[in-house]
Amino acid sequence: MLKLTLLTASAFAALISATASAQTAPASDDRDTQPTLPIIIDDPRVGDIVVVASGVEQAPETVGQAVTVIDRATIERRQTVALSDLLATTPGVTVTRNGGLGAFTAVRIRGAEGEQTLTLIDGVRVNDPSSPGGGFDFANLLAGSIDRVEVLRGPNSVPWGSQAIGGVVNVVTAQPTDRLSARGNVEYGSFNSAFANAGVSGTSGIVSGALNAGYLKTDGISAAASGTEPDGYRQYGATGRIGVALADNVSLDLRGYYADSRVDLDGFPPPSYALADTSDYAKTRELYGYAGLNATFADGRFHNRVAVTVADIHRDNFASPAAAAPSFFGRGRSERYTYQGDVRVVDAVRLVAGAEHEDTHYFDGTLRTSRGVTSFYGEAIVTPVADLTLSGGVRHDQDSAYGGHTTFGANAAYTLPTRTTLRGSYAEGFKAPTLYQLGAAFYGNPNLRPETARSWDAGIEQHLLGRAVTASATWFHRDTTNQIDFDLATFTYANIARTRTQGLEFGLDLRPSDRLTLNASYSFIDAINRAPGANFGKQLARRPRQSVSTSIDWRTPLGLSLGATVLAVGDSFDDAGNASRLDGYVVAGVRAELPIGERLALYGRVDNLFDARYQVVRGYGTPGRAAYGGVRVRFD
Repeated sequence: MLKLTLLTASAFAALISATASAQTAPASDDRDTQPTLPIIIDDPRVGDIVVVASGVEQAPETVGQAVTVIDRATIERRQTVALSDLLATTPGVTVTRNGGLGAFTAVRIRGAEGEQTLTLIDGVRVNDPSSPGGGFDFANLLAGSIDRVEVLRGPNSVPWGSQAIGGVVNVVTAQPTDRLSARGNVEYGSFNSAFANAGVSGTSGIVSGALNAGYLKTDGISAAASGTEPDGYRQYGATGRIGVALADNVSLDLRGYYADSRVDLDGFPPPSYALADTSDYAKTRELYGYAGLNATFADGRFHNRVAVTVADIHRDNFASPAAAAPSFFGRGRSERYTYQGDVRVVDAVRLVAGAEHEDTHYFDGTLRTSRGVTSFYGEAIVTPVADLTLSGGVRHDQDSAYGGHTTFGANAAYTLPTRTTLRGSYAEGFKAPTLYQLGAAFYGNPNLRPETARSWDAGIEQHLLGRAVTASATWFHRDTTNQIDFDLATFTYANIARTRTQGLEFGLDLRPSDRLTLNASYSFIDAINRAPGANFGKQLARRPRQSVSTSIDWRTPLGLSLGATVLAVGDSFDDAGNASRLDGYVVAGVRAELPIGERLALYGRVDNLFDARYQVVRGYGTPGRAAYGGVRVRFD
């Protein structure tokens, strides 16, 4: 911790001192037209509502679980292109990428596996049924169309079901506005990178809608750290939603997401079979859809939702651009049918219940398989006294492949008169074995049981000087059992792994004026292998024990905004036996944005300012210093 703190402090001290003196300048009278910059903090109260905790809208102060909210203003201020780069600066989150932009990207929450992070986009579960581990690849999730992200840290399978062992990332794309509005940005920079994004939204009569489209192309870097040939990436995609108010209490909600991506890869060619330059490439097509009907009765106290969601993912790997057919392909599809009822029995008692059925399909040219799971869950959200909220729930899943599983969860939030909020939760999570793990020829095991996790955490949050100072701390502990791994003794998948993860998350937010904000987070994650054998007691691969993130943003009296972020990550290991060490690193970035009138702004940034050389996955490269500039426009 001392090493990380010193590195971060030395890299950031000049930035703080350069902006601190500006606080003596008199405040201008343009506060109404230029509001305080929003920031990311370890505080679920950032947004007006939180959905990720219970599956229904809740006031953030009633949530007993640890949640971080990222809004659109933060995404634009950080000039984020890939959402994973922003997630890497949030408490308890570790991100690894096998090369440059577009390469496979795993998001681990509180030391869990990347495949144990449940991801939702506009209410659709998007974890990939065409991949062996069933995880979601964050490589292709660009931030241009995203309005809001909620990151829940810790298991939460009661409302969400399978895969929510580490946590849940809930992504909401651009939503309709009350009046016609449009936004867009274009940027160009290092590695011959070009990024463009545009969106329009509005409401007319009973119909509201939003449409967003984006394009990205970059020559990239060599995925292999030893390589010299750049590996490029290209994506074009679109998101959209339409709402129709059929009556005062009935509405139709349609949502869609499409992305077509292509990334160059490096492989392991003979005779050395070491990672090196190759002409391999991969194409991925993602299509997600949602159709829901909402009805409210009993003077707004009883909300009902019926929905159908579809996730369809095509993955193709090619040995070279000249290849006529893919060397590997995967086809995954899931259809989910859901009902949710949300009733306010009395002011202090709220009940939520739901039923779901999901059909999942997998095909890779050899294995064609499918399964169905039917689920029921119920939750109670109770406020027995003012400022105290108690929540609890239970869920049962009946799967045609592995049988039944029941999950419990409970949490509490209490705000004291001193503006101190106490939070605590107990949660269970599970991850069902994937269709590949169950049925793959030679390697599959039809007797696999779900991976399970039990977790608890306790946190405290304190506000001082109004909201000028917010400090928070959370301790967490999670035990995972029946984790599925490849058994080298039988050359099949088996429930052979156990892990224990515990740690501490700190958050600090300072707003000394309406122009200056500074926030910082520190995460200590002790992720240990508890499975009997040679690796018992060793640190889990690619889980740094410590990380520190610090950001500062200052809006000058002239309107120019300046900002910087420093991310310091400690040492980790690249293998289960802890024989291959990955050295820690510090990456700093600076940014600026200058408004030109009311509708136009110029912006630019420099990533990896000090050209740090590091690896997050052994043998794979990471980008050096890179600069980008762009223009942003808005009409409303």
